[in-house]
Amino acid sequence: MRIVVTGAAGFIGSNIVKGLNARGIDSIIAVDDLTQGDKFRNLADLRIEDYLDLDEFYEAFADGAFGKVEAVFHEGACSDTMEQDGKYMMDNNYGLSCSLFESCRQRGTRLLYASSAAVYGGSATFRETPEFEAPLNVYGYSKLLFDQRMRRECGPDFRRTKRQVAGFRYFNVYGPREQHKGRMASVAFHQFNQFREQGKVRLFGEYGGYAAGEQRRDFVFIDDVVAVKLWFFDHPEQSGIFNLGTGRAQPFNDVALAVVNALQPGGAQDAATAADLGLLDYVPFPDALRGKYQCYTQADLSALREAGCDHAFADVQTGVARYMAELSGQQAPG
Repeated sequence: MRIVVTGAAGFIGSNIVKGLNARGIDSIIAVDDLTQGDKFRNLADLRIEDYLDLDEFYEAFADGAFGKVEAVFHEGACSDTMEQDGKYMMDNNYGLSCSLFESCRQRGTRLLYASSAAVYGGSATFRETPEFEAPLNVYGYSKLLFDQRMRRECGPDFRRTKRQVAGFRYFNVYGPREQHKGRMASVAFHQFNQFREQGKVRLFGEYGGYAAGEQRRDFVFIDDVVAVKLWFFDHPEQSGIFNLGTGRAQPFNDVALAVVNALQPGGAQDAATAADLGLLDYVPFPDALRGKYQCYTQADLSALREAGCDHAFADVQTGVARYMAELSGQQAPG
């Protein structure tokens, strides 16, 4: 069985390769752009059949260069929500995805692709239907436009597709193998480094009607994301667009407290105490994000559950503790 993973050297892509390897699957075509060379580290401990640069892959796949491919996990994208070059964003996230879909349809290959909770923008409801979709940036729009294309091609209920097409709207994913993402890495990753360097972590102050650190997101651990993606891989009869979050909104203060207590056990019982002890520092909300920032997200998991996926998701306290333990182990001497 041959699998393609685009964005394979990235955060979610490399974790999917790891998950496939754990099942004994290593006939994997890894596709990425290694201009940022240190991303190779995400593949170095994994087993793949071949690697192709994205500039070579799409045409080669359309021409059948890889023989029978069972499924493509399409994780390759520009995920920088601050990117202002709309042409680049649309070419990379929408145009290439459309080309890949056509090739998968022609070749009888299943497509499991990455969408994003950014399609909801400032909505207060996070359900996979058009009335709640209002992106705040061109990244969110690029993801929404491909979802809309899939609805037209496959039908609103995806019953017109002969082979599985499944899109996943990721919420705030955190976990190992995101170290290359720079400013787009998770808040947990940044706070780990802040605490190691400064003995405290930083969060945004009051904004959008929320008190300091109380903006709430659906934070989902990478292992849970991979488990759900592999569940759909095991259930090729399930197509559609699905939220991939925990269904639980937690404040950024919870993440900060979990980081502090993982790195300094017993550091604080609550965020207010952590702030009083100097372990937590609130900074003014940046002007560049005003009007473009989701203060609240919480995945509606109805569609996921109706599909039959009953995966139990880790909460922030559990997931962040596991992540901090792994980051600490990676940095330990020897």
